[in-house]
Amino acid sequence: MKKLFPFSQSKIEEARDSSARIVDSLIPFIEARSTASVERAILRLLGVDKATPQGQPWANVIVEKLLEKDLLGDGVAYWVGQALLEKDAPVPQLAEAVVAGRRELGNEVSPKAAEVQEALTPHIRQAVQSLESRSREREAMLKRLGEGPSPLLYVIVATGNIHEDIVQAKSAVMLGADCIAVIRSTGQSLMDYVPHGSTTEGYGGTYATQENFRLMRQAMDEAGEEAGRYVRLVNYSSGLCMPEIAAIGALERLDMMLNDSMYGILFRDINMQRTFVDQYFSRMILAFSDMFINTGEDNYLTTADAYEQSHTVIASQLINEQFALRAGMKPARIGLGHAFEMNPDIEDGLLWEIAQAELVRQIFPQCPIKYMPPTKYMTGNIFKGHLLNAMFNMTSILTGQSIHLVGILTEALHTPFMHDRYLALENARYIFNSARHLRDEIVVNPSGRMVKRAEEVLDSTVELLREIRQTGLMKAIEKGAFAEISRNMVGGKGLEGVFVKTSRYLNPFVAAFSRTEASLA
Repeated sequence: MKKLFPFSQSKIEEARDSSARIVDSLIPFIEARSTASVERAILRLLGVDKATPQGQPWANVIVEKLLEKDLLGDGVAYWVGQALLEKDAPVPQLAEAVVAGRRELGNEVSPKAAEVQEALTPHIRQAVQSLESRSREREAMLKRLGEGPSPLLYVIVATGNIHEDIVQAKSAVMLGADCIAVIRSTGQSLMDYVPHGSTTEGYGGTYATQENFRLMRQAMDEAGEEAGRYVRLVNYSSGLCMPEIAAIGALERLDMMLNDSMYGILFRDINMQRTFVDQYFSRMILAFSDMFINTGEDNYLTTADAYEQSHTVIASQLINEQFALRAGMKPARIGLGHAFEMNPDIEDGLLWEIAQAELVRQIFPQCPIKYMPPTKYMTGNIFKGHLLNAMFNMTSILTGQSIHLVGILTEALHTPFMHDRYLALENARYIFNSARHLRDEIVVNPSGRMVKRAEEVLDSTVELLREIRQTGLMKAIEKGAFAEISRNMVGGKGLEGVFVKTSRYLNPFVAAFSRTEASLA
C-alpha cells in the first residue's frame, strides 16, 4: 500500500522495541500463573459444556471443587488426567459424574505428569482436531463465497434477544454488512461464569453463550449463502471469562473476537493480574483457530481527549501487538482498534483525524486495522451525526483501513432501527465506491500540518513507551498512563481467581497449539 506520510522508520522501530521489552518483562509473571477462567476454558475445550438444572456450568462446579481442596494449583487437566488413568472415558461423561458427586477429583494418588499427559493425549487430540475442523470450514466457505472488499463493513446488533438479533443481523447482511457483531449484555464481563443455553432477556445486548453463538453462526451462514459472500461473526472475548468465551467462540466458528490486553483493567476494573494471564491463553486459543482479534483502544478516547491523548492509543496498540505475537498470533489477525473521536468543533479536526488514522495504518501495515465511528460527540442532531459519519467514512477509505464499524446517525439515542442501519450502510457504500482509489491519486505535503501532527504523536508515543519500559506496565497503569484511568495491581475484580502454578501444573493445550495435526496423531 502506498505510504502517504514520510515517517522516521527508526522512531517506529524504537517504539516497537520498547513495547517488546515491556511485554517480555511480564511474560515470566504470566507463565507462572493461571486463573479459574483459564482452567474452565480447558474443560470447555475438552467438551464440558453443560450446566446443572440451576444453571451453574459444570466447568465452574469442577473448578470450585478443586479450589475447595486447594488442588487447583496443579491445573484441572492434571486431575482430569488422573481420573482418566483410573478409568478412561469421554471427558464430558467424567465431568457429569464429578458434578453429580459420583466421583471425586484429587484423591491421594499422585501419578507422574508424564502418565497423566499420556492419558490425556487422545482427548487433547480430539479437541484440537475439532478446532482445526472449524477453521477448515471457514477456509472452504471463504474460498467458495469470497467476502466484501476492504474495508469490511462491520455492523452491530444488540436487542437482548438472540432470535431478534438474528432477524436484525440478516437484514444488515442483505443491506451490505460484511461483519456482524453481537453486542454482549451489559455487565456480562463481570460475571465469573458463562450462562448456558439460548437467551432472550439481555440488557443493552445479548448474553454470550455457546448456544447463542451456534444459532447466530448458523443464521449468518444462511445469510451469506443468500447474499453470495462469507459473513464474519464477532463477539466479545473479554471480562472475567475471557479464555472461556474464546474457547466457545472457536468451537462455534466465530471469526473475530473483541480481545484486549488492558480493556478489562481500565474500563471494567478487573484485576490486572487476572487480565494479563487470561488474555494470554485466550489469544493462544484464537491464534490456533485462525481468528481475528479486535483491540479496544477506541475506548480510550471516550474518557480522554482524542487530540491530547492520541499517543496513548498508539502506545497501547504497540503493546497489544506484542502480547498477541507472544501468544502466537499472526500480524494478519491482529485487528488493532482506533476511533474518529476528535471534537468536531476544533479547527482542522478532520486533518488531525486523517493524521492519526494514517499513522496507525503505516505503523501496522500487516494488521487488519479496525476503525470505529464517532460516538463521544454524537447528539440528538441526527443530521450532524450523519455528516460526521460521512467524514469518518471518507477518512477510512483515504487511509486504507481494514475493518470499518459503520456509524449510525442515531448513535447514543437508541438501539438502531433497521432503517437507521440502512442509511448508515448506504452512506458508507456510496463514499467507499466514490473514493475507492483516492489514496492512489493524492500527494500529501511532507512539511504540512498533517505530517507534523503525526510526527508529534509518534514522538510522544516513543517517549511514553520509554517511561513505561522503565517503570513496568503494571506501575504505568497504576499511574494512569492509559485513558487517564488508574488501577491498582491488587485491586479490582477477580484477583481471587489467580493462582501460582505448582511444579506439576499441566495445561496440555499450550503445547498442542504449537504443534501440527501430524505431530499429535
